[in-house]
Amino acid sequence: MARTTWLDRLQKQVKIDIDCMDPAEARRFLPFKPHDQTSNQRLVYEQMISPENRELFLQTVKEGKDEGWEVILNRMNALLCAKNIDNLQGRVLLQVSANHAYDTEKVVAQARSYAHEFEKLGISKDRICIKIPSTGPALNASPILLKEGIRTLGTSLFSVVQAIAASQAGTLSISPYYNFPWFHADRKQWPDVEDPALEHPMSPRIVQIQHVYGRLREETGCVQPLLKPASFISPREVMAMAEFGCDHVTVPENILLQLSLLDAEENPPPGIESLNEGVGKAQRVTHLAKTDPLAGPDWDGKLPSTEVDYLANNGAALEEAIAADPVTKKGLYEALEAFKQNELQSRDAIEEVMKQF
Repeated sequence: MARTTWLDRLQKQVKIDIDCMDPAEARRFLPFKPHDQTSNQRLVYEQMISPENRELFLQTVKEGKDEGWEVILNRMNALLCAKNIDNLQGRVLLQVSANHAYDTEKVVAQARSYAHEFEKLGISKDRICIKIPSTGPALNASPILLKEGIRTLGTSLFSVVQAIAASQAGTLSISPYYNFPWFHADRKQWPDVEDPALEHPMSPRIVQIQHVYGRLREETGCVQPLLKPASFISPREVMAMAEFGCDHVTVPENILLQLSLLDAEENPPPGIESLNEGVGKAQRVTHLAKTDPLAGPDWDGKLPSTEVDYLANNGAALEEAIAADPVTKKGLYEALEAFKQNELQSRDAIEEVMKQF
């Protein structure tokens, strides 16, 4: 009898997206086929300068040299996704520039540019999704884009209030960061716990988002954003997302590999009893909705109001809530700054090649 891996277990309970743009990685685990493919400024830069994409990169710069580096970069984004789309069941995701995080019009313009580049490649809007930062101004772009058939995902998301705002904005999905940027940068700060579902400090906020979305679904009858957490460091963290009843989980290729090698019988993941119960939120995590270790000792135990309009006045109420939550404020800032640096790397690479032409 064939052994059952953690990846086999996970597939039965949640849709798995790949946090990688390399077609070889998307094909590596066949017959497993990732649902969606996400990307960001770092992943685009890495693929753009890789040897296997050198000819495509040179040709794209040569053809677009009179249009400027930003147009070339948007085009490369779409071309790199097009190389991988046949390896996926669902959508390819591209992220708008972090430099546009506080400018609604620029987010709209770049999302339209992406959609236009995809259209030229024969890729329709139902196969794409545009990642936008979960700030007030950026989320205000989502209703505008929705009218044009361009779906969005709220990213750089660390709090329940950002998730509520994303719901009000009509995003297709959200990707809460399970680990903060500084956990990746300095592993000494990362909570490497045995049972992340119960012990990781971000777990309560994921459960709270599920709780709030469930209530909004019942009260309004409206579809809520798909919950697609990202930013994982260990396979155990990924398995916890199935216990939370998440819709998707966004997994980098190195963790996909680990999941495919771990034997679920000999080395069962934490919460195996919950995972055996089937799809839906596990009973053992429901109490987490009443805790928030990230909020500090003064937290009153109340979840943010869903009655507040977090998008009004360019997202003023959302910006106020972010400023009042130190970990969200820091997480958002660090995520955006890192993506700005990655975009500068791409700009420099494009401008260097432009000199040849």
